Amino acid sequence: MNDSSPRLRFHGLHASVAALLFVVELSIALFVDDAFVRPYLGDVLVIPFVYCAIASFVEVRPAWLGLGVFAFACSVECAQYHDLVGVLGLEQNRVARTLLGTSFSTLDLVAYAVGAALTVLVHSRAQRPRVPHRVERTLR
Repeated sequence: MNDSSPRLRFHGLHASVAALLFVVELSIALFVDDAFVRPYLGDVLVIPFVYCAIASFVEVRPAWLGLGVFAFACSVECAQYHDLVGVLGLEQNRVARTLLGTSFSTLDLVAYAVGAALTVLVHSRAQRPRVPHRVERTLR
């Protein structure tokens, strides 16, 4: 297996962040009904949730994982554009309507892009090895 191949392993920090983000997303879905947090912040936060859920079990480069999660989110949005819930006859299924969504929006795609960019940036910076600052002594 080369260095760029995904490896299976459990990462507790990613699992914990995913669990926290799940609770936040669920709280937004159940208790928030406004014009910004639910439609936009919720869409931004769903990207790091899915990213961390996957990163809990699969080790892959942040940029590739971010791109994959973004592509998945875009495909779900495209399914909304084509009324997948209606095509499957799931209009009365609240879980399907919540998970798959029912209305396409280009602003959702922007929110997903923001979420993916921020997630990859944060994860990439967190993975960098920490180099302690060296204090150079000068001779007088």
